[in-house]
Amino acid sequence: MKDNSSSDSKRLLLIDDDPNLILLVKDYLEFRGYEVMTAENGREALEMLEKETPDMIICDVMMPEMDGYSLVEHVRKNDKMNWVPVLFLSAKGQSQDRVKGLNTGADFYMVKPFEPEELVAQVEAALRAASRPGPNAVKSTANQGPKIQVPFDVVLTPTELKVVEFVARGMANREIAQELNVSQRTIESHVSNMLGKTGLHNRTELARWSIENSLVN
Repeated sequence: MKDNSSSDSKRLLLIDDDPNLILLVKDYLEFRGYEVMTAENGREALEMLEKETPDMIICDVMMPEMDGYSLVEHVRKNDKMNWVPVLFLSAKGQSQDRVKGLNTGADFYMVKPFEPEELVAQVEAALRAASRPGPNAVKSTANQGPKIQVPFDVVLTPTELKVVEFVARGMANREIAQELNVSQRTIESHVSNMLGKTGLHNRTELARWSIENSLVN
């Protein structure tokens, strides 16, 4: 039985040249109640986008024929679809890779391999962000200043700075806990404290804010 509690029958476009990943992610998202269209590369995806605009695009970065960067640039130049949130999937997790992805026009960035539950959380966060003020809420960050706003007096502790750097790399709480040799509950507490300090809603916004404000290396 499908879980339709959070998806509200949203339609997603999933683009990746790995058929196994397509199958896994598509099945998982459909089980959660989403409608999922798929494409093997950016060029095929553009042809689909000419006929239908999804609620969100989940796109691999490195693909044949047309990569994710080129696809997003096309999407952001099109007034009919430039509001659509885009989540990049990539095996590259360095800070410069994430910054390039966000500056190209992606709204979220997730490093492979990832847990399906984490992907669903990212998708739900993106759709909530897109629906709050209206379709123009999620825009390309290219040639724009930071879009994540927090209180000016936010001060993170040295440990929180370490944690937020790992969050910005796309690491799950359990992975950060292993890296810092502490419990997962401790990491969850640090993340919760940072969300409270900044007034942000989720780990994705926290990562975005830290990157935009050069808090990570």
